[in-house]
Amino acid sequence: MVKEIHTKNAPAAIGPYSQAIQAGDFVYVSGQIPINPETGEVVEGIEKQTEQVLKNLKAILNEAGADFSQVVKFTIFVANMDHFATVNEIYGSFLEKPYPARATVEVSRLPKDVLVEMDVVAYTK
Repeated sequence: MVKEIHTKNAPAAIGPYSQAIQAGDFVYVSGQIPINPETGEVVEGIEKQTEQVLKNLKAILNEAGADFSQVVKFTIFVANMDHFATVNEIYGSFLEKPYPARATVEVSRLPKDVLVEMDVVAYTK
């Protein structure tokens, strides 16, 4: 069974995709960029952008009845690998052991020219 997950506490999709899809015991959260859902604006700076992305992910997971402790896989996209340590520190402050699996990739460009984007897969059982 597939179910769409949507919350007003995270930015609306900016294309033909869902914020998240629950498929059986898994929730697949689409890539989140640092848009403040209250203003619709991109927040500035790598620290604030990383925090906003994680808040957006958290809001979508909460709507699905899940949280970061159930995330099994993170993918992090950064526009500049020089930001890795900053992103990693803030990312770590939102999580507890055991940490999920993760990939971090530097990309040439992200939507709206943001500095960071993340997606997650959560196991809900």
